[in-house]
Amino acid sequence: MRMSAEGVAMDIYKSLCEITGSDYVSRAQEEQYLYSRDSGAQPPRRVDYVVMPGTVEEVQGILRLANTEGIPVTPLGGGFTLSALVVPQKGGIVMDMKRMDKILEVNELSRYVLLEAGVSQAALRSYLKKHHPRLQHSTPEAPPTVTVVGNAVIQGHGHLTPRYGLNSDMVNGMEVVLPTGEICKLGSAAVTGSWYTRGPIPDLPGLFIGWFGTTGVVTKLSLKLYPKPQYRDVIVFSSDDIDAIPEVIFELTQLDLLEDFFLITQEKPDWMNHIFYVIVLSAHLEEELAMKKKIYLDLAGKICSGETIKPVENLHPALRARFLDVPPKAALAADFRKGGGFQYSAAILSFDKVPAAWRKGIEIAHAHGMVASYVHQVLTCHSIMFGFNYSFNRGDEADIIAARQAVDESNRFTLDIGGMIWKGEAEAQKLVMKKMDPNTAKLIEKIKKAMDPQGIMNPGNWEAPQ
Repeated sequence: MRMSAEGVAMDIYKSLCEITGSDYVSRAQEEQYLYSRDSGAQPPRRVDYVVMPGTVEEVQGILRLANTEGIPVTPLGGGFTLSALVVPQKGGIVMDMKRMDKILEVNELSRYVLLEAGVSQAALRSYLKKHHPRLQHSTPEAPPTVTVVGNAVIQGHGHLTPRYGLNSDMVNGMEVVLPTGEICKLGSAAVTGSWYTRGPIPDLPGLFIGWFGTTGVVTKLSLKLYPKPQYRDVIVFSSDDIDAIPEVIFELTQLDLLEDFFLITQEKPDWMNHIFYVIVLSAHLEEELAMKKKIYLDLAGKICSGETIKPVENLHPALRARFLDVPPKAALAADFRKGGGFQYSAAILSFDKVPAAWRKGIEIAHAHGMVASYVHQVLTCHSIMFGFNYSFNRGDEADIIAARQAVDESNRFTLDIGGMIWKGEAEAQKLVMKKMDPNTAKLIEKIKKAMDPQGIMNPGNWEAPQ
């Protein structure tokens, strides 16, 4: 006699309990509810099981079980992408990595850290401050519980991005568990046992960066660390010339002296309804910091004879503290609605596309009755993360739908002007796949199939539209 669906579910539940212990597996409605949604505006989805592995061997066991039974698995770090990337589209298991929270090694001379997948940004920052105060990692503007590994594998950025690149560029290597259960070490650890560099062998970490958990589970990661300067300060310039933004960014990044560089604006209060260029400077010597500040102030006077941008005099101490915090709290005032909802469409754009995107974002916000608000970070000196920000009331379904529509319109516009969508939700991924070179899209499908023959890893992501 065929077992009932509930009987099958109980057998899988019991098998998961045998792998991790019953304290770390749940089918309870409250856990299913919490893991069926994230903080963004995407609709909730069904979750069948939540499991928290504590070791790489437990991850191995869960994936072997899922592979045998054909159960979808969605790895989860902090769960703060806002685009439901870690909310299962086809049910199954959410694998919450928070128990794997050990910082395994810090090599101070070679400046890298080896850590497990559940280590949070706050935990790493506190550990370095206590044990290695001369080192720092690139910290994203996100809740402190966001995981270091999660930010790196979604190609996230941090407060050192304008100087050193995306956090995914800082990856030296990984330990990963494939969907079929094999454990692999990638980077120099595969050859030497040490985690100090990514090359010069085939770049296998790239098979797990940007794939949204569709190729396997990262259990350990080696990340580059950087010198931590003793002195920091901020300079802010204001402007109302949208068309001059590309030139201003070019000139301000030409010096290669800044630590962080972002643009902000918001329509409320009125004094914030301008373009603000925020430059964070850092130095190891007081004289060095003074020199950098003077150079940037002198440069501002030369950009269009000083008429395009002007220094903000007497920056309010509260704003100065916000901008100099690590990470900078640039988006604190982004929520202008009751209900606390916040969603954004993140576009990676070349500098020349910024004026058109700036105007379009305001147009979309106004069309949906929202206040326009922007925070954009320059990504080294080549591109910019342009955030189309939309607030909504979590208790108002019409407001939630409006936020989704605004995000969709922003995503489509991004692709229309030749931009790239960062951290796109499933529908945005389909838009990207549809626009992608057909052979490239086929290659993605071939790689997923080769690495995950049963199609269990976060299915519904990076799938071509039917």
